[in-house]
Amino acid sequence: MSTALTTDAGYQQLLNRIGEVYTAGRVRAHQAVNSAMTETYWQIGHDIVEFEQGGKIRADYGKSLLNNLSRDLKLRHGKGFSRSNVIYMRLLYLHYSKGQKPSDLLSWSHHVELLRIDEPLERSFYEQQAIREKWSVPELKRQKKSSLFLRLASTKDKAGILQLAQQGQVIAQPADLLRDPFVFEFLKIPVPHHISETELETRLCDHLQPFLLKLGKGFTFVGRQYRITLNNTHYRVDLVFYHRILRCFVLIDLKINDVEHHDIGQMNLYLGYFAAEENTDDDNPPIGIILTRNKDELLVEYATYEMNSQLFVQKYQLYLPDREELRSELERTLSASGELRDENEKLKREHGE
Repeated sequence: MSTALTTDAGYQQLLNRIGEVYTAGRVRAHQAVNSAMTETYWQIGHDIVEFEQGGKIRADYGKSLLNNLSRDLKLRHGKGFSRSNVIYMRLLYLHYSKGQKPSDLLSWSHHVELLRIDEPLERSFYEQQAIREKWSVPELKRQKKSSLFLRLASTKDKAGILQLAQQGQVIAQPADLLRDPFVFEFLKIPVPHHISETELETRLCDHLQPFLLKLGKGFTFVGRQYRITLNNTHYRVDLVFYHRILRCFVLIDLKINDVEHHDIGQMNLYLGYFAAEENTDDDNPPIGIILTRNKDELLVEYATYEMNSQLFVQKYQLYLPDREELRSELERTLSASGELRDENEKLKREHGE
């Protein structure tokens, strides 16, 4: 091939254009396959449930229906009809027999993971979030395991929890970036283990992809130990990101021990510097997040008095949170007068469960 051709700007544009068309075509084809497969499995589930409810089988045969279907369908059509798959086909229809059909933006493997969630509110959140952030199946599993819905819901009132379940997490303001707490279980730090701030920072950068997924949609990595200079004095921000949705820099400082008032003052200095020196005309004010193992709420309240509203102090954990404690907190918020039960029943009725 001619070297002149490969370096020609017009040729490179053609190459890029073909690549874009090909990628877009593959995405559409993949979505078409997902749509057809989901619709097929939903229809199979419908036929099974209709058969059961139509009284077309003796009661004492009911328990063996799915086993027999799996066995006979595998003989005719192959291993796609394992017993577990047949069970989930039936569940798919039961969860979506009325109202909105299951999303064709998710694969069958996504739907299987979602169908394993008993609580309709929780299942609805993970479905919306998986679509919104284009989670892979492993990422959906990881977020479920880290109790993302319960952690986000524990900081909200009833209306906020219901909105979260129905829409997923919508990033519209700086506070929407926060988790309570952030969980870095993907670092797989053994228990017990004393880790320095530098080592924690290094491990997060070494696992940048899961860290960005943990932070949420829209983050772009800018730099580590980002240097700023004031009057010949050098300061370094542990981690700097840019958030594409909020259109602003996000500065993160890591603290192994309790956060102190001077840590908050230092972050406020960083925010002032970025607003004056790094922002362009199109950028919104920067956001500062101090991640700490322990958080003295009263100290933070006083140290941030009348300070920049874009500065947050958040806790992080190296290990998965106690799921039952988080669920109890959710229930205390929603079920004082039966709201949790009522909302779950409402969702079940809407989906025909």
